[in-house]
Amino acid sequence: MKIKRSKRYEQATALVDSTKRYTLAEAAEVIKKFPAPKFDQTVTVSMHMGVNPKKSDQMIRSTCPLPHGSGKNVRVVVFAQGDAAAAAEKAGVEEVGFQDLVKKVQEGYQDFDVAIATPDAMSEVRKLGRQLGPRGLMPNPKTGTVTDDIVGAIAAVKAGRVDFKLDRNGNISVGVGKLSFEPSQLVDNVEAVLESVHRAKPPSARGNYIKSLSITATMSPSVKIDVSPYAVN
Repeated sequence: MKIKRSKRYEQATALVDSTKRYTLAEAAEVIKKFPAPKFDQTVTVSMHMGVNPKKSDQMIRSTCPLPHGSGKNVRVVVFAQGDAAAAAEKAGVEEVGFQDLVKKVQEGYQDFDVAIATPDAMSEVRKLGRQLGPRGLMPNPKTGTVTDDIVGAIAAVKAGRVDFKLDRNGNISVGVGKLSFEPSQLVDNVEAVLESVHRAKPPSARGNYIKSLSITATMSPSVKIDVSPYAVN
């Protein structure tokens, strides 16, 4: 059954040459020309990776600071006690707590984008696998969200550090800003993500590391990018 698209989506589609693989700079210019809805769309870069997601030694997961930020108000909760909890409160996060916050999340609280924990709090936070795991929010040392430097971690995510992780289909998708950004800012942010993805390349990966690449906005068609400059290290 054919999916019925909005008139605005069809107008955007008409601006994309489906047979072409654009440079990153060209793709950023194209999505800026799309007719916009009444909100500032998130721009996402998506890539299909040349690794086997079923093999644990080919997992890809890391973080990336975006040069121009994400354009998003990042809601942060912190699992901590004592001085670390007090520091988090001064840093202006949405919620700070320990066992009380764990219970709140277990009871359905989800109004946050990032969860940070001190190492000693993880004994309780691990109980939230069912709540945080499916949303990719479980604190992890590899993403800098399990740390004793709570203030530094909060500053990093508030400034626009993004996490990425290979999904079960071998894809990685990362929000890289808003459609209101200048094309050059989107290009800088995408290139920063691609560099971080390459730094996270598993030693066991062989052949083309990035097999396909595209960018899109929230309610717009994707624009395919020439992957050849980014396929291998």
